[in-house]
Amino acid sequence: MTGEPSIRDRTVVVAGAGGLGGRAVCAALSAAGAHVVAVGSRAESLTDVEAAETAVVDLADPAAVAAWAAGLRDRRPSIDGLLHLVGGWRGGSDLDDFAWLERRVLTTLRVLSRELRDDLSASSAGRLAIVSSTAVAQPRWGTVNYVTLKAAAEAWVQALAAGWRTKGSPTAAATFVAGALDEGDTVAQLAAASVGLWELGHEQLNGAVVHLAPS
Repeated sequence: MTGEPSIRDRTVVVAGAGGLGGRAVCAALSAAGAHVVAVGSRAESLTDVEAAETAVVDLADPAAVAAWAAGLRDRRPSIDGLLHLVGGWRGGSDLDDFAWLERRVLTTLRVLSRELRDDLSASSAGRLAIVSSTAVAQPRWGTVNYVTLKAAAEAWVQALAAGWRTKGSPTAAATFVAGALDEGDTVAQLAAASVGLWELGHEQLNGAVVHLAPS
């Protein structure tokens, strides 16, 4: 369709690239022609990930993220995408488990999106997306820590979307909702949907909540 943005040669950061979903997303984005930057917290998790470059960064540390982002800006003409796929799972309501999850589910998203927000705004087709959980719609006490933080992450994305909408920016923020990413169909859908972020205009995408389900 005429006027659709192209993903080719765009710089797309995939955070949490070493997981099952992250690997599939990196492969799909790379195959579509993107310059994929695969980021994780451990070098061994990034082995054999299909990406133009990899980086080991503490994504919950603002100073570490700022230093890494400055280097990326020096190497690339723009930063056009952020796929936040940082995972983590602990059930229950324990305070220590909440802190463990908060660092992974929410803090990494906050730190990364704040650091890259202006870059995405400046792109001609900036895109940001996270993966949330179907459990948010049916919260249980046994998963209260997890669903609370996933809900907070969804709210953060909606706030980003509202800001870009107000500015009239061609940038879009979206949320993918899925069950466990250990099912082949769901992972494949996530990979295809990630590429699809650059196949639709920002008006359609900004603030969208897209449900993924195994076929």
